[in-house]
Amino acid sequence: MKEAKTKDVLLLLLLGAIWGSSFFNIKIATYSFEPYTLALIRVIFAAIFLVAFSLFYQIKINAFSKDWKIYALVGLCNIAIPFSLIAVGTNRVDSYLAAILMSTTPLTGSILAHIFTKDEKITFYKSIGIILGFTGVLLLFFDKLILNESNYFFALVILVGSTFYSIAGILILKKMKNSGNLDVTTSTMIWALVFLLPIAFIFEEPLNSTPRLDSVLSLIYLGSVATGFAWWIRFKILMKNGLIFQTQVAYLIPIFGVIFGVVFLDEQITWKVFTSLIIIMSGIYIVKKYNK
Repeated sequence: MKEAKTKDVLLLLLLGAIWGSSFFNIKIATYSFEPYTLALIRVIFAAIFLVAFSLFYQIKINAFSKDWKIYALVGLCNIAIPFSLIAVGTNRVDSYLAAILMSTTPLTGSILAHIFTKDEKITFYKSIGIILGFTGVLLLFFDKLILNESNYFFALVILVGSTFYSIAGILILKKMKNSGNLDVTTSTMIWALVFLLPIAFIFEEPLNSTPRLDSVLSLIYLGSVATGFAWWIRFKILMKNGLIFQTQVAYLIPIFGVIFGVVFLDEQITWKVFTSLIIIMSGIYIVKKYNK
């Protein structure tokens, strides 16, 4: 695996900022939309963005080619399931809490990569970086995160959703390593739409929504930027730098999630948040340095 360059780190930071901003937008969107409907419309916007992008650059979309099964499986594990679970969970917990819970992805991702891949083994120094980054996340837990009977189940739902991202990462590395970045992103998004469309209409009533303007704007952002554009960045990082480096974005997500929560949802920020930022970034640096 190639050593990550400055450009790769900047892309990781951008991805962290975009995904960190998604949680408060999901929260605002739940003011008007039910969870599965939210996930469905988010994917619709993303699919439109990605298909248009692919057509513009004349990229062949292989969603329904002879390899459709792997596209469908990744679309299910990487988009449809986690989007639904995160929407369900965030509907009942604070946005910063959802962001923090999603930061557990590197732990499961590193374990799965160590077991199922040949060149993503956890070395001593990588383990230090991963543990250091997770320690920074834990510091945020002790600062603001309080799990109780009212949100415990929904917190677990979000944790399960984060695990599916790691499962999808393994599938991509093992089955789609030589596939085109934009094709993979677009094709899996199309399959996510195929899965979510019946689910939303079976369990909810998408056509009966009476959305507020802020919910609509948040949903458009979630679909076009936080899903379409961000997913393209994620696959680009994953294909070039591997799963362990890519999953370090989950350390950035809670930091940006808290920052955006303060700005847009009036959530409080403390000195522990800034301390966590330093610890988390230190962990990312160590993993980057020894990701060879």
